[in-house]
Amino acid sequence: MFVVEGKKTVNELLASKIGAYKVFSVDESYKKEIGEICDLISVKELRQMSSLKNPSSVLGVFYIPESLKIEEEDWVVVLDDVRDPGNLGTIIRLCDWFGIKNLICSATTVDCYNPKVLQATMGSITRVNITYMDIASFLRECNMPIYGTFMSGEVVYTQALPKKGVLVMGNEANGISKNIENLCTNKIAIPQFGTSTTESLNVATATSILLNEIRRNSF
Repeated sequence: MFVVEGKKTVNELLASKIGAYKVFSVDESYKKEIGEICDLISVKELRQMSSLKNPSSVLGVFYIPESLKIEEEDWVVVLDDVRDPGNLGTIIRLCDWFGIKNLICSATTVDCYNPKVLQATMGSITRVNITYMDIASFLRECNMPIYGTFMSGEVVYTQALPKKGVLVMGNEANGISKNIENLCTNKIAIPQFGTSTTESLNVATATSILLNEIRRNSF
């Protein structure tokens, strides 16, 4: 099971196919609103249960869903060792926004049910199929072009991106690992403008730019 905090995210999960174990709230009107699944607790009890400095009024416990089969009918995002919870949560939200149904994570990528990840998804975790697996095995077996992101790659704006493919995003500090790089059929990059000495873009920011470009090519 996993824990989420905040009325908006709990409501999103309650409205989804993800099973609810129990919801806890200090708000009597909220308990009346959602019924028996909710237990009324004190502010002190909520603080003891919460991982936040300033807890919301609602905390929910849900069952981790089974991952669904990955269909190769659209773009799939693959994360190679993304460690920061905020980055993963934002990428999940971006996948939801851009209609990416499948997100594949390496075993070393941060847990998508980490409380900080869940906070950053703002409920989008209910609409993205997230699978943890050996990403090298997936890439070897998939029948779609594999686009890896590299500083030395071809400028993405010059590429005729296909209707479906795999977008691989790498670790915050080290990028895509060498064994995964060898499996990429295409290397792309977001060009830098000006004279800035910034080494690279944040991985979630880069994902947003690339997904926007992928979907722009869909029109």
